Amino acid sequence: MSDCPLCCPVGEQILWETPQLRVIAVHDEANAPAFCRVIWREHIAEMSDLPPADRATLMDAVLRVETAMRQVLRPTKINLASLGNVVPHLHWHIIARFADDACFPAPVWAQAVRAHGTLPPDNWAQQVAALLNHSET
Repeated sequence: MSDCPLCCPVGEQILWETPQLRVIAVHDEANAPAFCRVIWREHIAEMSDLPPADRATLMDAVLRVETAMRQVLRPTKINLASLGNVVPHLHWHIIARFADDACFPAPVWAQAVRAHGTLPPDNWAQQVAALLNHSET
């Protein structure tokens, strides 16, 4: 779809991709300095639109990203979300949360209550990408 920003991406930092999906680092969420998205390539809106095997493929990717982010970042918690209210294209948010992040324990989209405490290393996305690409073999 030509008007879908996930179908026609610009300037993404792709960490890992397969024929079915891609994983990107998100750097424009002010309250979430360590944030990835798993994006299904086909333009569909809901998990239930996928056949069971594709659902399993997508969830396996979400869990691979979570595992890699936990290993690299050692967060207090990982948040997983599949919203799609603004962009109705199937994608999952994988968000590293820290007890001293701007919004914790509220969602990262809430009003910030403090400045970020723990910040990820500058190369966190490259470290996650290395783990994702290594786990393929």
